[in-house]
Amino acid sequence: MAARRCQQGPPGGRWVELFLEMLLAERGVARNTLDAYARDLKDFARFLGKEDGLATATSDKLRAYFHALEKSGFSPRTAARRLSALRQFYQFLFAEGLRADDPSSVLDSPKQGRRLPKYLTEEDVEALLKAARRQQGPRGLRVQALLEILYATGLRVSELVSLPLAAMTRDARFLIVCGKGGKERMVPLGAPAVKALAAYQAVRKVFLGGGGAPWLFPSRAGTGHLTRQRFLQLLKALAADAGLDPAKVSPHVLRHAFASHLLAHGADLRSVQQMLGHADIATTQIYTHVLQARLKHLVDTRHPLAASSGKARPGENRRDGVDISGKERN
Repeated sequence: MAARRCQQGPPGGRWVELFLEMLLAERGVARNTLDAYARDLKDFARFLGKEDGLATATSDKLRAYFHALEKSGFSPRTAARRLSALRQFYQFLFAEGLRADDPSSVLDSPKQGRRLPKYLTEEDVEALLKAARRQQGPRGLRVQALLEILYATGLRVSELVSLPLAAMTRDARFLIVCGKGGKERMVPLGAPAVKALAAYQAVRKVFLGGGGAPWLFPSRAGTGHLTRQRFLQLLKALAADAGLDPAKVSPHVLRHAFASHLLAHGADLRSVQQMLGHADIATTQIYTHVLQARLKHLVDTRHPLAASSGKARPGENRRDGVDISGKERN
């Protein structure tokens, strides 16, 4: 069979642009993901020495690149993400006839250990919330609303800061969130979040700057809404005020806290998956580490062979020393 003939295409930089345009138009990939892919491809291009080298890179060059990443101390997780970007790029070139082969197809994925998410204790979160409640004026009310909503819903930070006014339901007890891939989900708000949001809305006009911004958290930034970077700054300042290490506090850590605390208090994994907006429940299962103590307690207190007074023999009802036949034990 004749080898597949490559079409003559634009230089490597333009191929990257076409690839990113395809991801956005056909797959609805989020802007943050597109930016990450662009950075990963640019880094490989730098390794090759010239951007046009992307189009003709060989499997050996790819292996050398990932070997260099490993030698430089990059984590397997980072290497796996970069390999994913490169695989999709070369699959795109092959599918479009711009390459006769896919050089990434022979590469193995880096082995990754199971990394448990970092999360804050309930006491840590309460300290953060108290610090937010000490803030004064419209900015104080805004940061309270942001923090209460984040902990009540587990939203991604990009979802939180870009919430439109239309996201609120009529009774303000739910938010309709547009997540990854344009998928909508409805998340409930607890009473503290509803109260904080109502207080903030009374002063929201302060942040409009004379315009009629459609965002729940408008800003004079180019995006029209509060930026992720600005919210991170606010959160770090709150952490310091609460006596926590700012380096250990981030919007994503609060998202982890939301999921972990819900599970620790009896929520089922499927409900947490829906609220987090995970497409696959396997992604949510990483939070099951917090269930170990709870499961042990359930076995110790609810299992037929376990009781505070000692172990029962099979067939015995633990209460009052009576077995299942209803006869008293000797």
